[in-house]
Amino acid sequence: MFTGLIEQTATCLALEKNGRHGTLKLANPFTADIAVGDSIAVNGACLTVETFSAGELVFHALAETFARTNLGQLRPGSLVNLERALRLGDRLGGHLVSGHVDTVVKVLSCERRDDDIRLTCQRPEAEHLLVPKGSVALNGISLTIADLTREAFAVCLIPHTWQATNLHLVRPGDLLNLETDMLGKYVRQCLQATNAKQTSTVTMDTLREAGFL
Repeated sequence: MFTGLIEQTATCLALEKNGRHGTLKLANPFTADIAVGDSIAVNGACLTVETFSAGELVFHALAETFARTNLGQLRPGSLVNLERALRLGDRLGGHLVSGHVDTVVKVLSCERRDDDIRLTCQRPEAEHLLVPKGSVALNGISLTIADLTREAFAVCLIPHTWQATNLHLVRPGDLLNLETDMLGKYVRQCLQATNAKQTSTVTMDTLREAGFL
């Protein structure tokens, strides 16, 4: 589980794909508190540390991960956002992020304004999970939807978030990993299950006629 508050950025050293899986190697920006088996959100996608050294983090990823996220497009030199898993007792400064990316969205525009930066993205097929002022994670960053239309949604970033993450490198046409609000997905699932249940036609008279009473 993550919070959507990026701890570090890291440079991609290599991406090796081999059929149904692949290996992602990143420069290691962490000086301590890292171990084999740790979960780290890479551009918002939860990956497990396979091996590491003072200069390198190595992750194993399946083809599904590359297909559903923008990690498959990484090249040597690409910058990614990193966040280590939340621990009990840590502050939850963003919102609950699972690290399970729903889809990728295309950047439509990036507009610098006086006090913030407005990033507009194409609305995904999972549009029902986007709500005005709701939380989303873009490349692992916890953000609030500032505007929502049928075709697009926009978020606003403060200068610190802009500079401390890889969003300052995005251009129109780039793809960002999107994870919609976890609570919203569970609520929708519960409502769908409730609506799917049909009212029973069994009555007390039916039971009597069948000999159960």
